Amino acid sequence: MKPAAEMRTGMFIRLDNELYRVALADYQAGGGKMHGVTHAKLRNVRTGNVTERRFRDNEKFEEIEIERRDMEYLYLDGDQCVFMNPETFEQVSLAQERLGAYLPFLQPNQSLQMNFFDGEALEVSYPDSVILRVESTPEPLHIQNSSVLKEATLENGLEIQVPQFIQPGDQVKIDVESHKYQERIR
Repeated sequence: MKPAAEMRTGMFIRLDNELYRVALADYQAGGGKMHGVTHAKLRNVRTGNVTERRFRDNEKFEEIEIERRDMEYLYLDGDQCVFMNPETFEQVSLAQERLGAYLPFLQPNQSLQMNFFDGEALEVSYPDSVILRVESTPEPLHIQNSSVLKEATLENGLEIQVPQFIQPGDQVKIDVESHKYQERIR
């Protein structure tokens, strides 16, 4: 058991017999008679629900060790995404909702890291951003305001807003969580 002041973003913890990934942990030291407090945003790895909680200095939590394995995405079976361990050929299924914001970016034969605890597949560790090719976008407007965006369809079918200078065939970097354009890749 660890004190709440040692909680860090990215940790996997067990609270009230539930497994959580710490999405955000912010420790604020107390002064005088006030004790420190850790404000945490916790995501339940089984349900995906996010809760916020405050921990006092004297509260404890259990950090759990996660096993990470390289897995290859195979196909969609109903509402389950099927992955395979390329070394053992063992197959594992994860519900679509457990992939969250990354689901539109999933491509067959894509290699990803999956987190396991006691042999149970918990979640996929996906990158913060991905690079995709622009399939189609209208011609740029010839205006002085460079903050005007236009719609673009990416190779995975996702439609996003991009700057006017983006053309079909360009590769763009997309934030996975927000599905927003970050930059053009040259």
